[in-house]
Amino acid sequence: METKSHYNKSLKYLARDKRNDSSFGEVLLWKNLLSKSRLGFQFNRQFPFENYILDFICSKLKLVIEVDGYSHSFKQDEDNLRDENLNHLGYEVLRFSGHDIKYNFENVTRAVVAKVDKLKIKYSYE
Repeated sequence: METKSHYNKSLKYLARDKRNDSSFGEVLLWKNLLSKSRLGFQFNRQFPFENYILDFICSKLKLVIEVDGYSHSFKQDEDNLRDENLNHLGYEVLRFSGHDIKYNFENVTRAVVAKVDKLKIKYSYE
């Protein structure tokens, strides 16, 4: 298994600023699903990784969760390239719109739990 750390110390302060200025969808997802190891695994938020700041990451499961606000409507190519780069490094990416998190939280939760369960089996964390 890969042991290289992808943590980017030079983005640490920008990540901290983003944590303090999170979107409503990010806060909702964090407080109600991803914080305090609610799913059995530690997630970090606004994590400086390579040249990116990831909304949420679970390193043990190699899972990244991104919350896309309105501005992502204009950044699809950039987001696709980012996802490809993360996939190349062995990470799976889930993307949700802020709208879906706000209005369809139950379905978002189901999708995240299903992915965590699948990756738990893949990496044998039973």
